Amino acid sequence: MATAALAGTPRDHDRDAPADEDLTVVPVRHYGRWIAALVSVVSLSGLVGSLATNANLRWDIIGDYILADLIFDGLATTLWLTVASMALGLVLGTVIAVMRLSSNPVLYGLSSLFVWAFRGTPLLVQIIFWGYAGALYKSVLIGIPFTDITFIQADTNTLLTPTIAALLALGLNEAAYASEIVRAGIQSVDTGQAEAAHSLGMRPTLTMRRIVLPQAMRVIIPPMGNETINMLKMTALVSVIAAHDLMSNIQDVYAQNYQVIPMLVVASLWYLALVSLLSIPQTWLERRYGRGSARGDHSSPLRRMFSGSAPVITRTDKKEKGR
Repeated sequence: MATAALAGTPRDHDRDAPADEDLTVVPVRHYGRWIAALVSVVSLSGLVGSLATNANLRWDIIGDYILADLIFDGLATTLWLTVASMALGLVLGTVIAVMRLSSNPVLYGLSSLFVWAFRGTPLLVQIIFWGYAGALYKSVLIGIPFTDITFIQADTNTLLTPTIAALLALGLNEAAYASEIVRAGIQSVDTGQAEAAHSLGMRPTLTMRRIVLPQAMRVIIPPMGNETINMLKMTALVSVIAAHDLMSNIQDVYAQNYQVIPMLVVASLWYLALVSLLSIPQTWLERRYGRGSARGDHSSPLRRMFSGSAPVITRTDKKEKGR
């Protein structure tokens, strides 16, 4: 009887728990967010209006040169330098990263020396150095050291054109930074993965290619995408050696018509367009390699801006609702 009485008696938290009809959904109000958005939109509208009505900006000149053949020639060189430099930097950076993780002291020392030299000097200095390498070596010789035997000999200025010099400077500098990104990605993978692969008889090279690197891509892709965008903008520095990129052609134009600001606006618009296009595959790759372990919301900024936070559920007793 006592057991039956206890079984039929509701517990205290069951007695206090509200029913479904007692739950009231109260949306969270973000008044500060909307006030800040309103102030930002008004400020941006004022800035855009002042630029649109500014006669010194010379929108007619911007319209004449925005689609000029000279601009497209510079864009082609800029895109080529970006793709080739990133390819060189990524391949060489991966090799250097593996060397830095090697237990061989010679490989570790050489790779560390490479990273120290190219990461420790400004990119602009490296570009100028490669552009004027002919002042240091008049010719490039390939042969047996400390002998007169030479297999290949070429003039340095003929071999190192401004475009090739820019490619070497950008690619080698990027390899130093890419190696650290790849090394961090490899170290983020649990060592047990490689040990399990080795226990199955997989060679170290195959383990790195099939097991470690695919898992490391989740860590490598976001910073490497930023490096690609940064590389696109850093190609503007090769204008100091007249590599005929976008910025070099822009400088050639405003050196003749003295319209510096309008031509810089043309360059800025094209750089913004190219960066926006590069952001699309970066976002796709981040989602592709971050499936199952991605953190945070991957929705678009507009969707996050106009969507509210999760509603707050409050509990109300029936007696209070009756009042």
